[in-house]
Amino acid sequence: MTGFNGERLTNFINGAWVESSGTDVVEVRNPATGALLAKTPMSTTADVDSAVAAAQAAFPGWRATPPVVRARYLFKLKALLDTHKEEIARLCTTEHGKTLLESQSDIGRGIENIEHACGMPTMMMGQSLEDVATGIDCATFRQPMGVFAAITPFNFPPMVPLWFLPYALATGNCFILKPSEQVPLSQRRIFELIEQVGFPKGVIQLVNGGKAVVERLCGHEGIAGVSFVGSTKIAKLVYETASASGKRVQALGGAKNFLVVDETASIEQAVQNVCDSAYGCAGQRCLAGSTIVAVGSTYDRVKELVVQFAKNVVVGDGLDSKSTLGPVITAAARERIIGMIDKGVAEGAELLVDGRGFKKEDGTYGGGFWLGPSVFDKVKPDMTIAKEEIFGPVLNIMRVDTLDEAIALLNSSPYANATSLYTSSGKNAQKFKASVHPAMIGINIGVAAPMAMFPFGGSKQSFFGDVKAHGGDAVQFYTDRKVVISRWF
Repeated sequence: MTGFNGERLTNFINGAWVESSGTDVVEVRNPATGALLAKTPMSTTADVDSAVAAAQAAFPGWRATPPVVRARYLFKLKALLDTHKEEIARLCTTEHGKTLLESQSDIGRGIENIEHACGMPTMMMGQSLEDVATGIDCATFRQPMGVFAAITPFNFPPMVPLWFLPYALATGNCFILKPSEQVPLSQRRIFELIEQVGFPKGVIQLVNGGKAVVERLCGHEGIAGVSFVGSTKIAKLVYETASASGKRVQALGGAKNFLVVDETASIEQAVQNVCDSAYGCAGQRCLAGSTIVAVGSTYDRVKELVVQFAKNVVVGDGLDSKSTLGPVITAAARERIIGMIDKGVAEGAELLVDGRGFKKEDGTYGGGFWLGPSVFDKVKPDMTIAKEEIFGPVLNIMRVDTLDEAIALLNSSPYANATSLYTSSGKNAQKFKASVHPAMIGINIGVAAPMAMFPFGGSKQSFFGDVKAHGGDAVQFYTDRKVVISRWF
């Protein structure tokens, strides 16, 4: 596979690996060592146009392929990914930095979406009613719409593209992926396996690139819909741009996730779970716990256990089985996170554990982009670290007197991606589920990530669109429902 000697990567268009016409590149570096892995080409609008043209040409034949036959291609892809999942997990850790265990979960969740999409012949079935009026029957059908595109982030390189790709294909659409330019190697390998499956030419394309590719995908008249995952700022822009050109759009944005511990909770288990949420994948996930909200008398014990946990985190290369926290994605990300920590201190929060000064045992950063875990106490709602997404290994502690105060606090955030309550009270759980704004809710769960058969997506400034990712929502997003009313004389 291309990708470990600084080579320039290629695009996959019309069933072949082709050079991008772009001249600029983005360097892909191992976050643990700083070593150059590959160069991602910044493709041009002409490259996008070629991919769309190939997909449009392939669409009539793929649309006419029976759903059960389309599903068989996905069965074959799932089998290949199962065989190569350890290899892909190691690639993910090498390009992203997360621990190998986290990468194994990453590709595993992606495979589950392929597995679920294999049931599309049943999920696409319509409805019918005989004699809606005398001699008149009515039926609904779901039909594919054409070419769809997905623009995916750096934080889950194998998984997030598979929230979209299998559903688009299984419903009979053609598909173009623009993976993150920072982590292209997992998808490069997955597309090599896609090539082995033998999909018809043009059904699936991969176009590497940056802003120019995103803008062309959002505005291209030959694309029926766009899926996006990333920051709220860009999600909103993608939604506005793509919907203005008549496309269906699902744009998943940023988050500020509050995890509440009430006075009935098992505090030791809750804190362990919250810290796993906050520091897993170095905090670089939209479902990461950002703030632990201690209710009433839980505060002192929560604070003690959080600090204890943070001090015992093992920071190191994700390929080392002893590591529990890998590096962040880039040097720029590291500096941005440090800047947020600096701002928290300047605004008066108390930094109980400071991850800014972490160094490898030999006294160097080893060329990698290292940060230790940080813990803030005495965080006020108007502080920057309480309001803005940090996207790094930083956990805030906030104290409230009642569950109602905790609910009001988390509902005051403009983000509403996910939240969790730790409790032993069914009454409190019912109140929480009924009252909070976030669309993904955990009860004694630190990462409220729905499985493939359920929809994934937040609300408020965390999601722009009407139909969310995977689950039954994917069938709605990728198909147009037709109603046929029939009478025969």
